[in-house]
Amino acid sequence: MINRNNIIELLKGIKVEWKALGEIAKISSGGTPKTNISEYYGGDIPWLRTQEINFGNIWDTGIKITEEGMKNSSAKWIPKNCVIIAMYGATVGKVGINKIPMTTNQACATINLDKNIANYNYIFHFLSNQYAYIKSLGTGSQTNINAQIVKKLEIPIPPLHVQTEIVRILDTFTELTAELTAELTAELTARKKQYDYYRDKLLTFKEDEVEWNTLENITLPTSNIKWKETERAYKYIDLTSVSRETKSIIETTKITASNAPSRAQKVVEENDVIFATTRPTLQRFTLIDREFSGNIASTGYCVLRANCNYILPKWIYYSISSTRFNNYVNENQSGTAYPSISDAKVKQFKIPIPSLEEQTRIVEILDKFDALTNSITEGLPREIELRQKQYEYYRNLLLNFPKVEDK
Repeated sequence: MINRNNIIELLKGIKVEWKALGEIAKISSGGTPKTNISEYYGGDIPWLRTQEINFGNIWDTGIKITEEGMKNSSAKWIPKNCVIIAMYGATVGKVGINKIPMTTNQACATINLDKNIANYNYIFHFLSNQYAYIKSLGTGSQTNINAQIVKKLEIPIPPLHVQTEIVRILDTFTELTAELTAELTAELTARKKQYDYYRDKLLTFKEDEVEWNTLENITLPTSNIKWKETERAYKYIDLTSVSRETKSIIETTKITASNAPSRAQKVVEENDVIFATTRPTLQRFTLIDREFSGNIASTGYCVLRANCNYILPKWIYYSISSTRFNNYVNENQSGTAYPSISDAKVKQFKIPIPSLEEQTRIVEILDKFDALTNSITEGLPREIELRQKQYEYYRNLLLNFPKVEDK
């Protein structure tokens, strides 16, 4: 069992020497073969770019180069188990470990450690803990760092057996997080399959068992905003506002007449169902709740407003979540880069219309399934975040060595 007292006991009285990375490692960067020469690419030599560095082990690369490409560039082989820091661009400061021999581009700083002084996994954890600081050392518009900055980074070096124990503890947290993620993901997948099965079963009726009608005939007209008549700001639901996982609105922007994306924005009301008709197989749809009532949805949504004398809003919501509707969308969308389906085509979809009492009964069952599935969907990132915070707490505790200043 890992606890704070064990860690305090481990670190009590140990001697720690601070050294610059350049003192305990060979630090180098790679190179990029000319991209306009096809003979330099498509070989079998792994070639690492900074976007592939993300606080973990690196087992392969997205691009391979040839022997000819390596000979005609600054790229060179590095042995496995080097610590690699991204020096340029959006990933600057991120750290990884190459688990196979490979080459890198010039934006990667390779740290090939003296194993008699430092455990590469220990250095990896320490540098990961210093991510914000390392990133702050960057300069220029892209906040890049360079090999000289990497060489000057100061590292606390306890005895090797202490480094090994620190690595064991931190790797244990990493493994526990991975196991938790796998378990929760498997549970979520199983629950979603179960939910999809029962939803489709409950929404299946024979042709002569109930009345069938198109969405167009069971929904009410909606309206667009009249910008000339208003100066207020509205919450704007765009195509990324709706979570595909939870089917809820996760964020909106504010728009007014001066910055509206178009002049024909759709006003939505509570209990409207909106379905994204742009890239429709992504299944972005939701039921508008009170918070967003009276606000505006992108023209990329079809707005379905239930005639409540005839149909429940949630009956529409669950009907368009069905496999049958998804198949209908697949068959009726058009376009390649940005496929879409027209509002008119969406509203031609026929759904079964049992009595309001039967709709209510089935909706209540589906609400329970939906709540259970969403609780797991929301719980997955929350549990992972909590485990990550636990790891970061112990990482900071294990690696927060006081630095004794020279007198």
